[in-house]
Amino acid sequence: MAYDWSYDVASVRGLYSSLSNGWTYLNADVCPQVPERVASAVARSFRLAASVSPPEAASGSHSRRLIGQPEGLNYLASARYAIADLVGATANRVVLGPSLPVLYASLIAAMRPQFRYNSSVVVTHLDRPELHAGLSLVDADVRRAHADLGTGELPAWQFTELVSGTTRLITVPAAHHQLGTLVDVADVVDMVHERSRAWVLVDASAYAAYRCIDFDEWGADIVGIDVSQIGGPQISALVFRDTAMFRRLGGTVALDVAPGLAGGAAEAVEHLAVLAALQQPASGKVTRRDRLKASMTQTTAYMDHLRDDLYTFLGTLPAVHIMGASGEAAAEAAPDRLPVLTFGVRGVPAATVYERLIDNGIVTSLAAPSPLLTDMGLEEMNGAVTVGLSPFNTEADINQLIRVVASLA
Repeated sequence: MAYDWSYDVASVRGLYSSLSNGWTYLNADVCPQVPERVASAVARSFRLAASVSPPEAASGSHSRRLIGQPEGLNYLASARYAIADLVGATANRVVLGPSLPVLYASLIAAMRPQFRYNSSVVVTHLDRPELHAGLSLVDADVRRAHADLGTGELPAWQFTELVSGTTRLITVPAAHHQLGTLVDVADVVDMVHERSRAWVLVDASAYAAYRCIDFDEWGADIVGIDVSQIGGPQISALVFRDTAMFRRLGGTVALDVAPGLAGGAAEAVEHLAVLAALQQPASGKVTRRDRLKASMTQTTAYMDHLRDDLYTFLGTLPAVHIMGASGEAAAEAAPDRLPVLTFGVRGVPAATVYERLIDNGIVTSLAAPSPLLTDMGLEEMNGAVTVGLSPFNTEADINQLIRVVASLA
């Protein structure tokens, strides 16, 4: 099936009503802008979640099955189907929850029967620290995989030493949300599964906004998604490799989600599927998953182009240090990263850089301290500023950022 897709950033900008307020948003790492279709869907869902829709005259595989039930139940089902399409899975493997830290804690609690004497868990310094809070619920040896402090990348070979037959769970992010570094998830999963029957839990939240997720290609056991990171409502999901895994859990993982919020999840996924417009409709059935894969291919290509310019032009400023990319220690850093970076200006506190950018209409974020960034010298740099690009950003946005930073550097 042949597709002819194109990426039109002007059309993409028209999908976000928030861009009309004059700010240049470069803070997708912490606060992605919400597309208009998502905001409208959530508002509509809150209005109608308690209502009962009239029965449909037609029948078939696409007819409404929840006759006489509140419309909110359909929103929850639609959210599961949409997230399944997002990662390349099936809806019966999707578990919803209010946030990823809460879902992680619920999963660890449900896995408690698997944590017996001498059990171990492997986490990484690239994980968001709040995701590990649930580990206090179990009596297990916590082992840590460390990132290279020069590049911020995670060497996969560590897992050959950290994982053993006693290991029950490994958590790893697909990408770091502040440095943009990517993890070779498939390589990590292969190493783990060669040595253990442990489950590999991948946080794909930062990755999902920029790259297409292929569950089968990764080979992971569980994939976590924070839907708000793709501009959706504040709900999250865990997607399991197969439904047989539920039988190994000592309790349920699913948590209550507001149907009104769930009503925006499908539109958030649909938004990613229409970022690149189909110019010549193909013959035959085109599924949402097909459209997602094709759209994200074009979006990734566009965003990678912006990323290259961002790193190149910011990196040429002599007083600027890009964490994981500047200096001799980062000479061997992989060029393939998300369009996200964290930088500091020599002799200028990060708060001053942030405020100067705000004064010029540019919204970034102050890098939140974490064990990894601290080890990489965040405090010695007097803090740092994180830039996270969005699908609506342009070359002009990059140039504006460089001009302001250059005035400080």
